[in-house]
Amino acid sequence: MSTTRHHINRQRRRQARETRPTPSTARPDGTERTEHPVAGTRARGATAVLESAPAPADDSPTAKAPKAAGKAAGEAAGARPRRRPPLLVVLCALTVLLGGFAGWAHAKAEGLRSEPARSNTALTDLARTSEIKGQVTKAVDRLFSYDHADPGALDKAAQELLTGKAVDQHRELLADVRERAEAQKAVITTTVTESAVERLDGDRARVLVYADQSSVATGGKKSATDEKSKAGAGEEAAQDEGVYAAAMLAVDVVHRDGRWLVAALDTFGR
Repeated sequence: MSTTRHHINRQRRRQARETRPTPSTARPDGTERTEHPVAGTRARGATAVLESAPAPADDSPTAKAPKAAGKAAGEAAGARPRRRPPLLVVLCALTVLLGGFAGWAHAKAEGLRSEPARSNTALTDLARTSEIKGQVTKAVDRLFSYDHADPGALDKAAQELLTGKAVDQHRELLADVRERAEAQKAVITTTVTESAVERLDGDRARVLVYADQSSVATGGKKSATDEKSKAGAGEEAAQDEGVYAAAMLAVDVVHRDGRWLVAALDTFGR
């Protein structure tokens, strides 16, 4: 059972609680802010409401605004000129070079097709090539051989085997040879050792000829010993005076009446 003393103590504790000062909060300017218990409770309730409120939907204007701003920034960054990689530049340069080379090669091929060399059949028409070589070999042997004892043989060969400008060319080449051969009573013999058809175009051909020439003088001044010697010894002495040389020339021939006639002679500057 409570006593009067206990009742007085309870009254004092109640009064002490009612007169307890409200806690204050220091402000930045140095003053103190007193927080009312009820106001603090309301503020904490408002904060809880804001935190528990649902986030705006993606389709709402509030959510679209940041996305639109980010998209505009990405488009602005993409509008800047991009630096081309070096590999692409190299490939473009190679394409241009290859295109130019292809054009040049085509033009060159067309030029080669239009040249007369395209009709050269020296390597394909073997029968005709062999025929030309055989006839030219015999013609050169006759045209460049001379015997002082039978000068008419050379004239006959020139008449039968030469045509066109080759007639004058042969006369000029053999004029000095005939004069010396007559003075020395010489015999000149020409033998073709090799020939090759360089070009064959229809009824015209060009032949390269390699030949050996020998010149033997059978006349001239003789000593007393030579006059007393036998004829055989004189012939051996004459043979010792022989001259041998190699010759090369190009012969242009034309086909007429079933024969290949010499139309031009080229001694390469000789």
